[in-house]
Amino acid sequence: MTNLLPRLCIRDYQNLDNPRVRSAYGKLAGAVGIVCNVLLFGAKLAVGTLSGSVSITADAVNNLSDASSSVVTLIGFKLAEKPADADHPFGHARIEYLSGLIVAAMILMIGVELVKSSFDKILHPAAVDFSLAAALVLLLSIALKLWMAHFNRALGRRIQSETLIATAADSRNDVISTAAVFLAGAVGQVTGWRVDGYMGLAVALFILYSGVSIAKDTIDPLLGEAPSPELIEMVSREIRSYDKVLGIHDLMVHDYGPGRRFASVHVEMDSHEDPLVCHDIIDDIERDFLQKHRIHLVIHYDPIVTDDDELNEMRALTCRIIDELDPRFTLHDFRMVRGPGHTNLVFDLVIPFELADRKRELSREINRRIKAVDEKYNAVITFDDATFND
Repeated sequence: MTNLLPRLCIRDYQNLDNPRVRSAYGKLAGAVGIVCNVLLFGAKLAVGTLSGSVSITADAVNNLSDASSSVVTLIGFKLAEKPADADHPFGHARIEYLSGLIVAAMILMIGVELVKSSFDKILHPAAVDFSLAAALVLLLSIALKLWMAHFNRALGRRIQSETLIATAADSRNDVISTAAVFLAGAVGQVTGWRVDGYMGLAVALFILYSGVSIAKDTIDPLLGEAPSPELIEMVSREIRSYDKVLGIHDLMVHDYGPGRRFASVHVEMDSHEDPLVCHDIIDDIERDFLQKHRIHLVIHYDPIVTDDDELNEMRALTCRIIDELDPRFTLHDFRMVRGPGHTNLVFDLVIPFELADRKRELSREINRRIKAVDEKYNAVITFDDATFND
């Protein structure tokens, strides 16, 4: 079914680079979620009401919240596919993150209400009729949720959607919570222990935990989280593969929603190369990244002097010094400004984020070690965050 449904419901389903195809995958997942969760809600609510089980009723309400979440997901993918306009030149893809945030808020609200009802059941326990019908409904729910977890995870990975991957995790969590409800009913039936309220509380707490996790996953990209190490490594590797590229630095990635990434980077090339040739290469890189990865890349051209013996010697010395201080340090934009009394070594030093409060100390130590070689040299350092440099 995981492969059959996209083939039946999505035109040109293999063209995942097409934003409309990607949106169709999201809407399909939302529609499937609505149908499955509404069916589970109706069955569990009926069984929970007839048996007097608050944990089964809590699990039914959880399925209703999942159905509501699927509605929001469906609407979110529909709105996110709107093209850019004058008011939103970067498109509307971030609506997908907002829909996930709404889902998280709904889950948290329902979780709070279920905590209240579960506490009431703990304080006022009552016998629960764990019938064969209840057992069958719960087992059917576990099986269906296992498939939904697989379905959403497969589609989420296929279109690289954090929203669908989070939905898959939520379905997996539902399997755990429903199994807990089944266990409560079975224990009560066999032993007579009234643990229904406690299991209902456990389910409610699990729902709250899921809501917080989903909220974090959707808030982080809205706040501007750092790009993944895999993305940074891919961008760096591909740019360095082009002819005449000596290195890169100051890579910044801005996420305006799935499939709407914008990036800027400095690319180093030999200063003796023909600027027109370098410009053509940079144009090729930008065009290739848009076509292959849907990344709108803007490149700043940095000409590097490679045939100055003194400069090369001092660059190598400075690299050795910073490597001795911390192997994680790197430098770029190294240049030399000669004067009648002293020579400035001007460069950017990339340090880990956690060492940001040691810049003055590091500057003094690097200068001390350089002057120990020759007093005429003076290091003029601009510190960079390692977040934007590999």
